[in-house]
Amino acid sequence: MLQQIEGSKAIAHTVAACGTQVVSAYPISPQTHIVEELSRMVKAKELTGCEYVNVESEFSAMSACIGASAAGARTYTATASQGLLFMVEAVYSASGLGLPIVMTVANRAIGGPINIWNDHSDTMSQRDCGWLQLFAMNNQEAADLHVQAFRIAEELSIPVMVCMDGFILTHAVEQVDIPEPEQVKKFLPDYEPRVVLDTDDPLSLGAMVGPEAFMEVKYLQHFTQIEALNLIPQIQKDFQEVFGRNSGGLLHEYRTEDAETIVVCLGSVTGTVRDAIDIRREKGEKIGVVSIVSYRPFPSEAIRAALSNAKRIVVLEKAFSLGIGGIVAQEVRMALRGNTHIEDYELIAGLGGRDITIDSINSYLDLVLAGKAEHLHFLDLDKELVEAELKRQTENRRSGAVPENIIRDITKRMMKGGKR
Repeated sequence: MLQQIEGSKAIAHTVAACGTQVVSAYPISPQTHIVEELSRMVKAKELTGCEYVNVESEFSAMSACIGASAAGARTYTATASQGLLFMVEAVYSASGLGLPIVMTVANRAIGGPINIWNDHSDTMSQRDCGWLQLFAMNNQEAADLHVQAFRIAEELSIPVMVCMDGFILTHAVEQVDIPEPEQVKKFLPDYEPRVVLDTDDPLSLGAMVGPEAFMEVKYLQHFTQIEALNLIPQIQKDFQEVFGRNSGGLLHEYRTEDAETIVVCLGSVTGTVRDAIDIRREKGEKIGVVSIVSYRPFPSEAIRAALSNAKRIVVLEKAFSLGIGGIVAQEVRMALRGNTHIEDYELIAGLGGRDITIDSINSYLDLVLAGKAEHLHFLDLDKELVEAELKRQTENRRSGAVPENIIRDITKRMMKGGKR
């Protein structure tokens, strides 16, 4: 049903349409509205056959999900940022046990310093935890990916994160075609667990595994993720047949057919990048966009095929690895191993929720095309603030905490009528 609806509520209603049997969650911005709406639906008996479990922390939320999934229930939760970090031990356990839990991560920066706005540092920190990670570029795709996530998770017996940009998507009100339960039933079969606790057929779950078998167990987790690379496109096709929409898959290509320059990105920034590229296309530039949907498993072959004819690529990402640079850029570079004709650039943008504008993107692309760009560039970095802090540290051993110093400098600047 087409509705003008907040992104978070669209996800809640989609999760309900999937016949979710257990929801266990702890509220943390910006995912709170999702679990609040699910709680309301259960209490109002709009969502029946579902148990909503109130817990005291994110660790407890994932622990309850593990128990529910192991008992044979279709299980869901949601989290963000510090909440994801708090549940990490249980996150690894869920994937190690092969439990098909679906979790929304409303992407938000990780502190310190504390920051509640959007970037991708939370899920990027968990890229090796054994969960699939699917990134949505808008609220329609976010809703559609949840339906697909349950099917992927249950066919492979593997947990799946659906990543949607906090506030940018979760709190945006726009038109979303909410999947109807009748449609979902045509696409998503009843849950038949591979791993299930049964009093009539007792088994051990979560046993200790020593050196003689640990490598094989981890290899099989990897093998399942590689299997997902074949399954995800098939499920995308099945979804399109039932719902009439082309959502999901491994990646999206936009104006790449003859592109000499291609921007690679993830999530909601895709729309801004596409608008920037449209402006450049009007000027006759051969430029396109590849947005990654499946970050885990990483679609190396699809990336290689999409970028193989480009002369240069710019990987725009909203997180980075301290001390080395872009995270996604490193993996794109690995996918392109041997393609020495491609020049690559890393563009770090939007950290802590900073705006990413068309003008800023195009200013950097101007430098790239002119051969004057830094290969690792922080978009709209305030070098005046950085240099002032570095000078302070050089001149005074007890220069103080960096976050407080930067905030103080910005406040002084604003009081003088300068830029923020």
